[in-house]
Amino acid sequence: MKTAILSSPPAFQVGSKEKVTPLQNKTAQVKATAALNTEVIDSTESGRNRLIILGTLLLLFGGAALVYYLQADFQAFNSERINSPIGLAFLIATVALLLFKISFFAYNVYLYFKYKPIKSVTDEELPTCTVIVPAYNEGKLVWDTLRSIAASDFPKHKLQILAIDDGSKDDTWYWMTKAKQELGDRLFIYQQPQNKGKRHALYRGFNLGTGEIFVTIDSDSIIKGDTLRNLVSPFIRDENCGAVAGNVRVLNHKKGILPKMLNVSFVMSFEFVRSVESALGSVLCTPGALAAYKSDAVFECLPEWIDQKFMGKASDIGEDRAMTNMILRQGKKVLFQRNAIVLTDVPEQYKGLYKMFIRWGRSNVRENLVMAKYVFTDFRKESKFGARLLFINQFLTIVMTYPFLLFMLFLIAMHPILFFSSTLLGILIVSSFPVLFYAKKYSISESLWAYSYSLLYTFGLFWIAPYAIATAGKSGWLTRELVPK
Repeated sequence: MKTAILSSPPAFQVGSKEKVTPLQNKTAQVKATAALNTEVIDSTESGRNRLIILGTLLLLFGGAALVYYLQADFQAFNSERINSPIGLAFLIATVALLLFKISFFAYNVYLYFKYKPIKSVTDEELPTCTVIVPAYNEGKLVWDTLRSIAASDFPKHKLQILAIDDGSKDDTWYWMTKAKQELGDRLFIYQQPQNKGKRHALYRGFNLGTGEIFVTIDSDSIIKGDTLRNLVSPFIRDENCGAVAGNVRVLNHKKGILPKMLNVSFVMSFEFVRSVESALGSVLCTPGALAAYKSDAVFECLPEWIDQKFMGKASDIGEDRAMTNMILRQGKKVLFQRNAIVLTDVPEQYKGLYKMFIRWGRSNVRENLVMAKYVFTDFRKESKFGARLLFINQFLTIVMTYPFLLFMLFLIAMHPILFFSSTLLGILIVSSFPVLFYAKKYSISESLWAYSYSLLYTFGLFWIAPYAIATAGKSGWLTRELVPK
């Protein structure tokens, strides 16, 4: 292992001449060649990205033009559906669902403009905070994560940092010990005797932590200087706040096409959707990448959380959604802080992406079933309308998964041209909002990835939801095997 030289090089003397050795000259040539190669790679990737965006737009507008050209065929198809009892029933259900979704979206837009993140409180007001970082096969990224936490603009005497290696098979423990050497008594590191899952690593951290607020951060995530103080401030401003979700962005968005797509998707998912949920006091999931919990709320549900089972099996996924659900059930608010930003690593390959989505999908099915048991009870003194509305929206999406899948397969078999043209037009219409949303906040050129992502999800990941429902009882993290970094 090479040791970095920390001392500064001596300053050049004015008027002095330094002899350049052949080795230095060769090193300079190597660096210049590497820089040139990097420029070539960047240029090639940029050209490829432009081609993908251009191809996406041509495909979508081509589909829209085809729909216009096939108007007579669409009218004939709709007539067939109206004359068929099954087709008519499905048409009525589709129109009803569509009207609900449009009304729900309009209400979301209103709530988005109503939402305002809570500004940071003073150092004196900030609560004591325990940050827990569970890690498994994360390698050097955990070192970067811990250093970013230690660099936070948060009073050091109020911050406790715990890192827990969950039986990693790579060099994760080495990088934890390296962070410990740098940070000293500011960091406490622990090693599980074997891999027991993220939930158990967090459980150990909860029991070791002494802070008034617990913050959980994934070991592949980097936070900004003001993230922690912004994240925990809602607990001071609202006594009934039980948990807070952070604002997750993509760390590796320059390393591939999928991260570019997910970066736009995450902005929509967090800065729009969770802003809306927060305005209702009912954020449905505090993300593992960055979340904060009131310690009293955690300990109230901790025994149930660690022993949670689904279909008789121990739950080893969805620990963040489960904790959120249990805290909502306590009658507490779950809020979102748009100004508490974390950058997290996302899959760069299709296999890693669909495995992540399967895990999320299974957790979503499980926790919606759990939520159904309490959401229509008197679980909260304050308004319960928001939580119930959000639940109904998610529940309808799950319930209609198989009917829409069957209808899609029927259209593909019987009317393939009508299916693909209408689907492309639908993507163009629906995805235009995320495009405009991202373009307004960040970048016009990057916003166009929302169209490409919708194409990928519609045609390449459509099977995730029905598969997740059918296999909701299965366990497994799926995305933490040893892979090249």
